[in-house]
Amino acid sequence: MGRKVTIKDIAEMTQTSKTTISFYLNGRYEKMSQETRDKIQKVIEETGYKPSIVARSLNSKQTKLIGVLIGDITNSFSNQIVKGIENIAHRRGYQVIIGNSNYDPESEDRYIENMLRLGVDGFIIQPTSNFRKYAKISQETKKSLVFFDSQLYEHRSNWVKTNNYDAVYDATQICIQKGYEEFIIITADTSLLSTRIERASGFMDALTDYNLSYATYIIEDAKTTVEDIAGFLKNTIIPNKKTLVFAPNCWALPRVFTALKNIQTPKMDIGLIGFDNTEWTDLSSPSITTIVQPAFQEGEQATKILIDQIEGLDQEERQQVLNCHINWRESTQIKEV
Repeated sequence: MGRKVTIKDIAEMTQTSKTTISFYLNGRYEKMSQETRDKIQKVIEETGYKPSIVARSLNSKQTKLIGVLIGDITNSFSNQIVKGIENIAHRRGYQVIIGNSNYDPESEDRYIENMLRLGVDGFIIQPTSNFRKYAKISQETKKSLVFFDSQLYEHRSNWVKTNNYDAVYDATQICIQKGYEEFIIITADTSLLSTRIERASGFMDALTDYNLSYATYIIEDAKTTVEDIAGFLKNTIIPNKKTLVFAPNCWALPRVFTALKNIQTPKMDIGLIGFDNTEWTDLSSPSITTIVQPAFQEGEQATKILIDQIEGLDQEERQQVLNCHINWRESTQIKEV
């Protein structure tokens, strides 16, 4: 057969109906005999037929489609999240549509609208700061939503996140005990994401508990250059003072690292700690201490929660916090006097 095999072809070749084939493809075997099942399976194997999403949902309200919205698809954390989502989705017979919102609420709205037109069964979202709209989406569309990387405080919801605050607090406390005297945080605008608030708060609270102060530099993804960061650091770092720099945004860590390399002098004792980026931080010189999130597992857990809700297996709100680990490397080793 030169053209692509369709569900109609399979029905004709097995002398059944398109509805019966659709039941078979969706695992609804109670409406057919074992002989019919075996016949359909044999023809599908012989023709190499691969069902489309539309065919599989012919007699079902489900499309087996999941809409995934990510703030920034370019970093390693997001890549691992997507791998975890796809691992569970494919295992349970779902396909994934991915959108990159760039943390822009308008872009996020467009993606959600387009995904709804495609008939997605539910969403996995890394949310922006406008949390109220998600409750509205859930109520109006009756679609299940699961959030990752952020906890929504303004309404009950399903979410999976990591213990950002505790991980940063613990890492900062250990660095204080190592002997660091001055502290700097270089961060993106914390108002956009609850994750950013948690990371900054973990750093600041650990210092406050030790009666220590810190300097802050707010950076923008597209606008702040390595030269900008280097200029700030050069004007802020006090020579001969053990200084710890914290870069909580994984996309910013390479810029901060490069800026530090550009201004480093023998009189400076500068420590650096960031988030994720393990694909290069172990290989840099010096290697960089990072707080590493279990991103793959986070994606898996979010997908399990969503599909269970789509399929009616669990209708209770579910929240889960996964533990980060600290990857201690050369960048936080105090110089011996």
